Amino acid sequence: MTDAAREPVAADRGAAAPPPPRREDLTRWQVVWRQLPLLAVLVALWLFLWDHVDVLTVTTGVILAIVVTRTLYLPPVLLSGRFNPWRGLLLGFIMMYDVTVASIQVAARAVQPGWQPMNAIIAVQLLTRSDLVTTLTAEAITVVPGTVVVDIDRERGLLYLHAFATRSEADLEKATAHVLATEERIVLAIGTREQAAAVREARRQRKSQGRPQSETQPVEIPDREEDA
Repeated sequence: MTDAAREPVAADRGAAAPPPPRREDLTRWQVVWRQLPLLAVLVALWLFLWDHVDVLTVTTGVILAIVVTRTLYLPPVLLSGRFNPWRGLLLGFIMMYDVTVASIQVAARAVQPGWQPMNAIIAVQLLTRSDLVTTLTAEAITVVPGTVVVDIDRERGLLYLHAFATRSEADLEKATAHVLATEERIVLAIGTREQAAAVREARRQRKSQGRPQSETQPVEIPDREEDA
């Protein structure tokens, strides 16, 4: 089995998008509001671990969630404060469809007589620089059988993944387009208004110019949200 390296599809067509709004640009209440869903998830996880709900477990869960988000040396996770229910449902249904189809394809390849696998390591230039969007995109890609994210270049906005059954240039383009389409759906579901608007505009320009999904350029997003 031979792995082939592939350069980023969009790396040479423009600079990557600027980073999302910085934590220091937001007020204390804006930071708390954006981290509230993350705190709620951590508290819920704590309750699931204890399998018991009372005043003590809820209180300790809240305290631990605050400690984890405030003291651990990790990049701050600031949620956009926006969620599109329809786009969220669409994202979930498409992911379930992709997982089902990919599982059948991988299983069929595993029992196909005489089939020789040929895989590749692909570097994909993401559309945005959001840590949250990058993480969710990597998770969504890895969940689908046949693709595994092996590394992330956070500074350059690159996602490196191992793609299964990439025997031709068309297969490589298809794998790249799948990653970018997944990132688009995530941005439209939970990204900021600026990110969603920029992604829609980039998609309109790509379609008007007749370019494939794999040739989508990184979007330009303002450094600060006006509605934060």
